[in-house]
Amino acid sequence: MSSYKYKSVLLIDDNHIDNVINEKVISKAFFAEKVYIQQSCEDGIKLLKELSSNPEQLPEVIFVDIKMPVKTGFDFLVEFQQLPFLSKEDVKIIMLSSSLDPTDHKKITEFNNVSDFYGKPLTEETLKEI
Repeated sequence: MSSYKYKSVLLIDDNHIDNVINEKVISKAFFAEKVYIQQSCEDGIKLLKELSSNPEQLPEVIFVDIKMPVKTGFDFLVEFQQLPFLSKEDVKIIMLSSSLDPTDHKKITEFNNVSDFYGKPLTEETLKEI
């Protein structure tokens, strides 16, 4: 029986298929024991607030899609910075995108709480780097 690298992660992506693929890759790689999935930034923030009452349940890694309707991954980062119970030391934020737009890379550097940026979908090789 393999042990997991992390206790839990959160996937925030509006694309159901990407979530299914990423969840399977995370499980197969024994990357995280628990995978939370939310399909919007609003729902991701709401889940984090709900889990804050039991800090052991908070995800150690958050994967956020950049391009989503209503609020983007960058909007999530702004709201995340305002959460009093989480910080960069508590969680790694990984931005995901199917587009490798250089503008996105530049904008990501404006946020000190982003650990890294990867193309979608996740791969076992990518997870080994995290």
